[in-house]
Amino acid sequence: MKPWVLLLNVIIYGVVMPLPVLGGLRNKTFLVEQCWIQPLLQYCEKRCTKLHECLSPNHTCCWTFCGNICLDNEEPFKSMLNL
Repeated sequence: MKPWVLLLNVIIYGVVMPLPVLGGLRNKTFLVEQCWIQPLLQYCEKRCTKLHECLSPNHTCCWTFCGNICLDNEEPFKSMLNL
């Protein structure tokens, strides 16, 4: 095999192949906002995924003193009204 054919194959597989993999991460921001309230310790058990997403619906990933947690969008206001 001629050396330029081998070089062409290396360039194609080294540059073109990773492009679909990087396409999904290009538009994703990995910044996590601070929680809008100081949550109770019971909320620290619900952790975000490594991609800063929540598995439960109607939850938002935010950071607090105990790390990145999934906070229910409505629950903090319910608990503040009960105090």
